Amino acid sequence: MSLYRPPRIAASEITPQSYFFSRRSFLVAAAGGALAAAGTPAFAEALTASKTGYTVDETLTPENDVTSYNNFYEFGLGKGDPAANSKNLKPTPWTVKVDGLVGKPKEFGLEELLAMPLEDRVYRMRCVEAWSMVVPWVGFPLSALLDKVEPLGDAKYVAFETVVRPEEMPGQSGYFQSLPWPYVEGLRLDEARHPLAILAVGVYGKTLPNQNGAPIRLVVPWKYGFKGIKSIVKITLTDKQPPSTWNISAPNEYGFYANVNPEVDHPRWSQASENRIGEGGFFGANRRPTLPFNGYAEEVAGLYSGMDLRANY
Repeated sequence: MSLYRPPRIAASEITPQSYFFSRRSFLVAAAGGALAAAGTPAFAEALTASKTGYTVDETLTPENDVTSYNNFYEFGLGKGDPAANSKNLKPTPWTVKVDGLVGKPKEFGLEELLAMPLEDRVYRMRCVEAWSMVVPWVGFPLSALLDKVEPLGDAKYVAFETVVRPEEMPGQSGYFQSLPWPYVEGLRLDEARHPLAILAVGVYGKTLPNQNGAPIRLVVPWKYGFKGIKSIVKITLTDKQPPSTWNISAPNEYGFYANVNPEVDHPRWSQASENRIGEGGFFGANRRPTLPFNGYAEEVAGLYSGMDLRANY
């Protein structure tokens, strides 16, 4: 499956930037209206994104696997549950509130988020459950959004929060809940500002499917996948380490940092190797050694200089 790339167009034929952004806003609004009329909130609009050097020399995971093999407990515990149970989630209209220790708190509409300069980025994704994928995301640096709200000097962490809609997310309803809601996550501010950290609005050149975290999610490729919080509605800058859902639920198994580390096993399984989804094979032929920081050590190891990565797992 080839990665979506924008067509090559002569400079003389390029649409003026102001008209392009206004047209994109119109398309998002039009898509939302058409979907509401059709009775379904799911949408897959093609996205225009610039090619970048953020890629890996590995085979992309088939799109069908990326969109059908997911962890998103708000829709159920099985890998196929998010795709099967997320059709009622309405990803438009949508807003993301950014507040806390910032000079200019703001609520961003989906139209404004989609109007950010979007980039194609191919990242490895490593789940804490010892499986992995190679995913072609479309998104923009998280730092670009943070710059718009002007973090204050005493801001040290960034907290994230997922939407709570039990009427649309069956995993959030009922007497027995798998996790406390809303799902929350956090990063240190320097992690959040790292060039690899992005807010993804698409995959395989199209807007995110509901099961992949529509309409906007976090992607931090050197960390285990549960740090990639989905369907974000709130981002808060703070001076204290924020809670994270899995660290609250099982602190002996899931740390705040959650950096991919083959030398620190999960209490119930090894993290030394991983199963690459979509590659098939018999007798573990699709297993491969796990790389420190998921292969991004050269870029991010300096963030943790002097830290005990066994204690700060």
